[in-house]
Amino acid sequence: MQKIAKDMSVTNRRGFIALGAGIGLGAAMPRAFAQEGAYPKQPIKLVVPFAAGSGTDAVARITAQMLGEALKGPVIVDNRAGANGVIAAEAVAKAAPDGYTLFMTTNTTHSANPSLFKRLPYDPVKDYTPISRMGNLPFMLVVNNDLPVKNVAELLAWGRANPGKLSYASGNSTGIVCGATLSRMSGVPMLHVPYKSTPPAIADLIGGQVSMMVVDLAAGLATVKAGKMRAIAVTTQERTRLFPELPPLADTPELKGFDITSWNGVYGPAGMPKDIVARLNQSLAAMANGPVFRERVAKLGFDAFGSTPEELGTFTVAELAKWKKLIDAAGIQPE
Repeated sequence: MQKIAKDMSVTNRRGFIALGAGIGLGAAMPRAFAQEGAYPKQPIKLVVPFAAGSGTDAVARITAQMLGEALKGPVIVDNRAGANGVIAAEAVAKAAPDGYTLFMTTNTTHSANPSLFKRLPYDPVKDYTPISRMGNLPFMLVVNNDLPVKNVAELLAWGRANPGKLSYASGNSTGIVCGATLSRMSGVPMLHVPYKSTPPAIADLIGGQVSMMVVDLAAGLATVKAGKMRAIAVTTQERTRLFPELPPLADTPELKGFDITSWNGVYGPAGMPKDIVARLNQSLAAMANGPVFRERVAKLGFDAFGSTPEELGTFTVAELAKWKKLIDAAGIQPE
């Protein structure tokens, strides 16, 4: 049986990382805040619930750079990884609703966590102001290179022939739910090995401590292309234009109907002024729907598109119900 190494490292909370081409924050301040009374008057903090190197982090850094250019003021990324996004979500929920703390998050904090935990220190609907959806993060199933399988059917056959030897890592809720659903639908037992974030999970997959994982294209595509791990399927019901050669898990007979998609959006604390929400939405939605941002994040494996605040709010409520059904069906018990 493979040796399982859980990630027990203490989360490294990185300081605020200013984005720009070597321009110090102090030097940018006079130009950024020259217009008296305008928003923003100070740097905006974009909180990310995952570690640097994750897919959401990569998209957030491009978002911060381009949003800063649109608002003519610095936007800095604050990585607060740990507890499946709870640490970051709670911090944003308790922040002042003045437009200077924003939250780029995913279905982990705003769809899945309410069904994965018995108690949460935040409410995904009541404690936040929706601003804009930013797009979807297609996920793929990847395996260790030494595992003698080239497709999903071979993976399941190997698991049945080697009971107790398949394990899957997870660095977020999508990884947790996809792994449990894959095991339930196929009837193949798989050991779940949770990590605090995606990068260390990928490192252990490459090292052979775990057999496989479900990872977003933004975080895993470069590693796959480098030949360090093997991608065998996507979790969406249809092929993704970002990696069209990968078949869906649903193409395997035992997994018919398998369809799990991760999404990304920007929120603020509840009670933000409507004029600031409108200003942010105008910039973010235009960015997400525009060719420059879409082309840049597509290279990371991210499918970008924007929305109105109202659309994100309605979507959030619907996704809470959807992910509850997925989690209940997978047999995952809340912690």
